[in-house]
Amino acid sequence: MTIANFIPEIWSAALLQALNDRLVYGQPGVINRNYEGEIAQAGDTVHITAFGAPQTREYERNGTIEWDLLESTQQTMVIDQSRYFAFKVDDIDRRQALAGFVEESAGGASYNLASDADSHLAGKMSSAITGANELSSGELTTPRQAYSHLVSLRTRLNRTNTPSEGRFAVIPPEMYALLLEDDRFIRADAAGTTEGLRNGVVGRAAGFEVMEANRVPEVNGGYRVIAGHAIATTYAEQILNTEAMRLQNTFGDGVRGLHVYGSRVIRPEQLAGGTVSIEPGGDGGGSDEGESESDGGNGGESQGE
Repeated sequence: MTIANFIPEIWSAALLQALNDRLVYGQPGVINRNYEGEIAQAGDTVHITAFGAPQTREYERNGTIEWDLLESTQQTMVIDQSRYFAFKVDDIDRRQALAGFVEESAGGASYNLASDADSHLAGKMSSAITGANELSSGELTTPRQAYSHLVSLRTRLNRTNTPSEGRFAVIPPEMYALLLEDDRFIRADAAGTTEGLRNGVVGRAAGFEVMEANRVPEVNGGYRVIAGHAIATTYAEQILNTEAMRLQNTFGDGVRGLHVYGSRVIRPEQLAGGTVSIEPGGDGGGSDEGESESDGGNGGESQGE
């Protein structure tokens, strides 16, 4: 690698693509980027304006009508997260190493940046879930209980008029292992679609596109299972700068990059979640349709999708 052959614009674009390829919580279908726009630097603010819905009234022939004055509310999303990578390429290492090791190192940096962004988004979503959309903590030991926990999340989202199309649920590998033993869970590789090519998508259950992730938040020894719709959370990011330079006081080049991003849950009612501990080893089974719902995931309601 020489500085003359380093093109920042190409590297920045490639790094951002690699970053997005590894996102679970930060991918389309889980969040939206409706307000991303142009991000010039960390600390930029995106203003999000929403208008209240007009009332409906009965109309009588030849009568007069009333006009509503639309009221607006405004939320702000601050691009307040900044993460960077920086590594040195010694001249001796560059001559002795196989070709492409610098690009491989940049790819590793991209994975770590993705992990940081995903953890940030998972935390934002988790803290925004309150009230009736917060399920009581519970323990999952059987496939039936794992499936019923998703059904309980589905009920909460139905109550808040969350769109039924495009719902997601992000679960840990331990819960996925339980769902694989339930006949009602449809694996992505058995559905005849390419959904499994999306980041972490493993199948469908209870009306959710189910995604498996290692970065599911852990709370008090349990896992924070989050479900919802992409309209709930907005996210904006940019690889602000990627550059190479000849380092002083050494024989080598330096490569560094800066990732800035921010998020906001603008419709918290379109998210639901609960913390569960998972201890496989129950009595198995999971095809009964007449279970009663339990907030802790130990029951379930009749499956309607």
